[in-house]
Amino acid sequence: MPVSSSPLAPAAAADVSRSPWRSLKYRSMRWWSVANFVSNAGTWMQLTVQNLLVLQITGSAAATGLSMSVQAAPALLMSLVGGAAVDRWPRKLTAAVSQALLGAVAFTTAVLVACGGLNLTVLMALAAVTGVIATVDGPACALLGNDLVPSEDVPSAIGVGSLVHSAGRLAGAALGGVTVAFLGTAAAYAANGMSFLFVAAVIPFLRPAYGALRQAAPARRGSGAGAAGRDAAADMTVRQGLIFFMRRPRLVALAGITGISAVFGRNYTLTLAVLVTGPLAGGAGSFGTVSTVLAVGGIVGAVLGARLRRPSVRLVGMLAAAGALLQVVAGFSPSFAVLLVLVLPMAVVESVSDTAGKTVLQTDPPAHLRGRVLGVWGSVSTGWGLAGPPALGLLMELAGARGALVVGGLIIAGSIGAGFLLRGRRDVTVPVLVREAGAGVLGTAA
Repeated sequence: MPVSSSPLAPAAAADVSRSPWRSLKYRSMRWWSVANFVSNAGTWMQLTVQNLLVLQITGSAAATGLSMSVQAAPALLMSLVGGAAVDRWPRKLTAAVSQALLGAVAFTTAVLVACGGLNLTVLMALAAVTGVIATVDGPACALLGNDLVPSEDVPSAIGVGSLVHSAGRLAGAALGGVTVAFLGTAAAYAANGMSFLFVAAVIPFLRPAYGALRQAAPARRGSGAGAAGRDAAADMTVRQGLIFFMRRPRLVALAGITGISAVFGRNYTLTLAVLVTGPLAGGAGSFGTVSTVLAVGGIVGAVLGARLRRPSVRLVGMLAAAGALLQVVAGFSPSFAVLLVLVLPMAVVESVSDTAGKTVLQTDPPAHLRGRVLGVWGSVSTGWGLAGPPALGLLMELAGARGALVVGGLIIAGSIGAGFLLRGRRDVTVPVLVREAGAGVLGTAA
């Protein structure tokens, strides 16, 4: 299976194409996209039946929610360690091993389901193991995909990845129902295990494109001489990644923009569901229509985001603020039809903003720190992911569905606007201080 990418000439690497599909001109990226589609379809096939399985075992909706929390919890606690592992170990090997381990967990679950040996305790343990492996697999696979294309084509790779994720989700949900109906629940887990093994089999054949930013070679223990060797080892620690993130203003600003947007603006499955079924007097079918429009907008936004070349944090902030203002207007929607008109651009703006933010996050740090930066991001994003729904639910209790959309949108737009103003004031103040200091030095010298 020849999957190597032929090096492109420097003239081709300097191509300024803005096609959203430009990353697919690299053969390895095409294979990686196929592998991701298969993996996503398998994962969503399993997720489609997993909640039903928990309900069958326990009969408790609370247990279903608990199983999801148990799987997510390791990301809050161990993402920093997982990111450090991605930086320290060869990326292709790390991704292949993590995919194989996830496949082993899926096959184990399939066997236990088929033999009737799966109980709640075992299911929770398997969910926790999956969450631990995912803290390594997530950043490894994300950065491996970026390694296959030149840096200017990373937005295209991320946008294509979003499209592949959406397509895999639709295919997996559909296949999950068919698989369970004809072959049973165990078959869905087994199929997901096969999808992980397929990805693991493809990875060894992937090759970086000309101009791709490859992973820096990790420092070997004992390599280097004296202080140089110790410095190289110290630079591979978890602490070093956290320090870099905290001292990088654009990454801190990106985290602030994304976090406040996630808490107050992107839980549309909650806010829009209550708005549609409450003040707008719609039903489950109406919310299904809204969900479809959100999905379509996400796909359109992923295509538009893939056209970006070098997005900035400022662009992410502007898009997030625009989405927040659209959310405010949506809160005043007098009818279901008006809401639908607003939902599409809301989803498009959110998707473009996500692609731009991921590009900044995955390309801004130096190559040897990217895994740990994604590890920091995994911890903080899990935190706001867990805190967001309860906070938004409380806001809806106090202000209603319309009020939550309006107040949440104003909080997002106001916070981002204040951040821009403070940044602009600092940019103006610093040059003035530098000029005054320079004038003082010259006066003293005279």
